[in-house]
Amino acid sequence: MSETVILLDVIRLITGITILFYASYTDIKTRRASNILWILMGVVGAILLIIQYLTTGFENLYYLLFIPIMIGLVYALFQLRLIFGGADAKALMAISILVPIEPAIGQIPIWKGGIMPFSWSIFANSLIIFILIPISLLIFNITKKNIQFPYSFLGYKMNVIKAKEKFVWPLEKLEEGKRKFIYMPKDFDAQEELAEFEKNNITEIWVTPKIPFMVPLLIGFIFAFIFGDILFYLLDLF
Repeated sequence: MSETVILLDVIRLITGITILFYASYTDIKTRRASNILWILMGVVGAILLIIQYLTTGFENLYYLLFIPIMIGLVYALFQLRLIFGGADAKALMAISILVPIEPAIGQIPIWKGGIMPFSWSIFANSLIIFILIPISLLIFNITKKNIQFPYSFLGYKMNVIKAKEKFVWPLEKLEEGKRKFIYMPKDFDAQEELAEFEKNNITEIWVTPKIPFMVPLLIGFIFAFIFGDILFYLLDLF
């Protein structure tokens, strides 16, 4: 493998981690990530692709066709609300430009040879990590001895006053004075509902955290560079 390609892949790794880490930080703090981050990632990715084309070329040039395909797919998923955050969609579009082809930095990724474009592998890894969140919530609730299904998989108990100051959705709603479980809490005003609980002297309710997908995306990015496509590897075992 050419030292030039390895260097370019190292730059891709550093660029991706740096931008996604900062985006994760701002997303956690404010639930926002600046558009300039994705413009920067896309520009750096495009420059690196041009440099690689002019110096070493590409063994699998057809993989570059997946760049517009991935961008179109992400846009479609966003329009279908399967990707909820605009920043998440823009991040995935930028990643498709930054790393369309599987990198090779020494012996990593460990599981080489994924058949999908590398940007898809990153997305798939992120989804797997995101799916593990309910298990983490269950373990947390077990330690707190708050076992109540399905709440224990989806959130945790929190003081109503604190909930008004946090990035959380109520998993409960008052209807005719009765507490009702809400599986997908998105079609009502959270602050208004929390105020209703206060009026009815309910001090603690189940809530679900608004976990930014940017965090699993960062972890999925790192995992992809170190291990490769987790889903492809698991499917290959069977």
